[in-house]
This record gives sequence, structure tokens and C-alpha cells, in this order.
Amino acid sequence: MADQEQIQPATGTRAERMRTPLAADVIRATAEKHGVCVRPFTMEVGDTETGELRYVPVPCGSTVESVCLPCARKAKALRQAQCREGWHTTEEPVLAAEPPSEDHKELLTYRADLVAAYREVVEHDQAEAEELREEITGVDAELRQLGMRGRLPALDVPTKRAVKRSTRRRQDAPNLPRQKVAKTTVGREYAGKFRPSMFVTLTCDTYGPVRDGAPVDPARYDYRRAARDAVHFSALVDRWWQNLRRVVGWDAQYFATVEPQKRTAPHLHAAIRGAIPHDVIRQVTEATYHQVWWPSHDQIVYTERLPVWDPDTRAFLDPDTREPLTGWDDAVDQVEDPAHVVTFGRQVHSKGILGGTEEAGRHIGYLTKYLTKSTGEVVEADTARLRDHHDRLHAELSVTPCSPRCAVWLIYGVQPKGASSKTTPGHCKGRAHRRTTLGLPGRRVLVSRKWSGKTLDDHKADRKASVQQALAAIGIEKPQPDPARLVWRKVEPGDPQVPPRPHLVMRAIAERITWKAEYDRALLAAAGPPGDGPETSATQLAA
Repeated sequence: MADQEQIQPATGTRAERMRTPLAADVIRATAEKHGVCVRPFTMEVGDTETGELRYVPVPCGSTVESVCLPCARKAKALRQAQCREGWHTTEEPVLAAEPPSEDHKELLTYRADLVAAYREVVEHDQAEAEELREEITGVDAELRQLGMRGRLPALDVPTKRAVKRSTRRRQDAPNLPRQKVAKTTVGREYAGKFRPSMFVTLTCDTYGPVRDGAPVDPARYDYRRAARDAVHFSALVDRWWQNLRRVVGWDAQYFATVEPQKRTAPHLHAAIRGAIPHDVIRQVTEATYHQVWWPSHDQIVYTERLPVWDPDTRAFLDPDTREPLTGWDDAVDQVEDPAHVVTFGRQVHSKGILGGTEEAGRHIGYLTKYLTKSTGEVVEADTARLRDHHDRLHAELSVTPCSPRCAVWLIYGVQPKGASSKTTPGHCKGRAHRRTTLGLPGRRVLVSRKWSGKTLDDHKADRKASVQQALAAIGIEKPQPDPARLVWRKVEPGDPQVPPRPHLVMRAIAERITWKAEYDRALLAAAGPPGDGPETSATQLAA
């Protein structure tokens, strides 16, 4: 008999063998069980002091469960913690900016000298101007690395002024009272102990009667307005927050998620810090609108013979007359009326929520319910009527421009911003034109800057520090190497030194099991011996 027992191949019929799980499926299921990323990408990490070189699996960071269940659940838990921490806080978030350092000042002084030299030579020496431009780009990168926010002045002075539009309210929109917005973000306290906040739901307008998510009469359903409302929904939401703050007179903070209704129109769920009267929320919703000052795009100009790119003039030309198309800035100058006006629908839901209650936790779960699903998974076309509805909406979205740089503008006779030889007339890769998203905005989670006073990375670091503190309490130290010592490099495809992904996943599973055991020990140590606390068992222990 052999010293080691060999694994015998599976026996039985071919149909029985086909029913057994694949090794890849077993690895994936085990990784999901232990919370390990199932599709990590590999990074090469080198230590400049010890010379050690190792390959590290980096989580993919997907937020969709069907792509990577562990990463999506971690992202959802992080968002829930972010929502919970900021919703009913009683203290103002501290967001004081640090003063500019001497390095900031020196680099900006150097940049000012470079810009002055660039302005002197840009007219007559293009070669030197290009060298100065590259040097300025490098200085800007250094400033960013030092930690600087905001935009720096452009190198080239704009030759045309931006078109100013009237800020006078539309005659068909009700007026809103306006107050000076105070810097406070914490809601008012009632009866010396209650500090309620709000949960609000806003929807798009109606485009025709709907039954079970599909139009009753597709021929009379306004698909054009539905597509344009979806494209500009995020701008309408931004205007709503602006109006709300002006009406209530304080800097209202929010945590909001955008989800599709069954009819595929986007709608907004928002947790707002502080109590706001329901009538005020409805009044602000009725009076909020967003005007789209874009060129008219009601009639398609080019269907079969599309505009062609001219490398000499670096512009798109008419295929027949060879005349250049109207540039974006010139087309906007000619606009006299908005191309579209977006408004909310009449369905407005608002509710007061007290912090620390079961109801608050339930609404946090409702806010983040669909964050781990793609749009197609949230609104599944399981009937022929829904599939036809999605197809017609997607067809309208495919000819609806999504931004000033959208390539769809070319079929309307307008050259978009940033057009080049790589631009394909009528085909834009933007999220709004995809069949899987149906115009849903790219940002599924909207969080105001003063919600919790922390970024998502800050919340992740807090969770990590909490675990490290619990481990340190039982004598388990996790030394962290100095980040300055580490050099990270993305490995090239086909690198023979890189371990296969299944090997990295298996190693990550083993590490996760060890970490979980250590953390469980820390939790048990923190809870103390069973006899230290109150007796919670239904039966008394034997003497």
C-alpha cells in the first residue's frame, strides 16, 4: 500500500460528474464565506530598506454583489456607518483647513514666474512655450501631492467671456422665501432632549399612465422628457439642496441615495440632519427647477452620412458641403431659450426620525438597500411590456446628449467640447447611454461635505483602528511598516513571477481565518469572564 492515500477520480455517469461543483466555484464560495475578495488584482510591493519583494492581492473594491460579494458588503457596511454617524450628531463637524505651508508658497511663487515667462513667449516661440507648459504641469502635480484643493488659474487667458444667463425665476414657478444661510449644521433640540431629523423621498414627474412599471399607452408616453429628466436629475437635486438651505436658513446636511423606480425613472431617498416642517419640504420641491441652457437638440440633422473629421482644421465637417460644424461656444451663444426644464413630480414623502431608535436603523437599511445591486438587477425586465419599455427608453437615451463633451452632439450639427479624431459621431461611452443603467446618474450615493466631518477613507481608518485597539488590549500587535519604505507597482499582464489568482485568494483566506480568530479572542477578553456579568441564561449552572 502506498504511504499516502491517493485521491481517486470521481466515479459514476457523466451526468452525475457534471453535477459536482467546479474547483473555481468552491474557491469562490469559500472566499465569500470568509469575506475575502474573489477577484483581486495583484500589486508588487518592494521594501526599500530590506529589499524584500512580494506580491499582494488588492481587493477589487466592487460595489455590486454579483461581481464580488465580499467587497460589495464591506462597501455597504461602510456607507451604513457613515450614514449613522452623521444623521443625528449633536456636535458641529470640524472642517478647519490647514494654513498653506512654506513649500506651498515657494512652489506657487515658482509657478507664477513660469506663467509670466509663458505669457511672454507663447505668441512667437511655440517650442519654448511647450517646455514651460510641461514644467508648469509638473509644479501643479507637486502642489497636489502636498495637499492642495481647488483650481489653479489657467495658463491661457480666455478670449471669450462666459455667457451670463438671467437668474430671474420663471413665471410658472412659485416664489420661495429666502434667508441668510447660517453656518450651523446641527438640528434644533426640542423639549430639552429630542433632536429629530428627516427622511425624504423625491421622484421625477409623470410622463404618462403606467401599470406594473410599463406605460399603458407607449405611443403617448413622453420618452424624450423621461430621458432628459434622467440625464439632468443630479443637477435638479443639487438645486433642491440649494433652495432648501436658503429657505430654512441653515446649512442642512444630507446622506442620499439615487435609485430607479419600477418605471425606470430615478428617485431620491435622503436622510437630512435636523427637523424641517413637511410643508416647507413640499414648498421647496414644487418651486425647484433646473434650466438646461444647451443648444436645441430636438431634430437630428445627420442620420446616415455623418460628420467627418478634418485633421487640417482639427474640426468636424459636413460630409457634403465640407463646411465646419458650429462649435460648442458659438452654439451656446445663440441659445435664447432653455433646451429643457427639469422639475420634480408631485409625489413627495417626508418623515421625522429620532436618533438611536429602531426606526432610524430601519431607514438606514432602506437607504442602502440597493447599493450592492446594479440598475438592471434593481429593475428587472421580466415581462415583454417592460422589455419594450426599456428598449424604447434606451433608444431615446442613445440620442440624448449627456454633457457638453458628448459625441451625440455631432448628429445635431454641433461640435462638442474636446472633440478629436477619436470621437465617433453619435456614440458616447458615458454612463447615461448604457442599456444597463437607463440614464441613472453615476453617483449612487450623495453625501454633503459636513455630514460627518470625515471622508469615506476616514471612516474606513476608524474601523481599522478600532480592530487594532481591541487586538492590542490582549497583547496582539500588528506592526505597520512606514509607507515611505514601500514601493507599489502594478504587475504587467503575463508576468511569470506573479502567483496565479487562486493561490493569492487561498492565501488571503488563510490570513482572514487567523485574523478572525484573533479578533474573536479580543472580543471575548473585552467581555470578561461569564461570571462577571449578570446571569442571562434561562437555566442555572450546576454548582
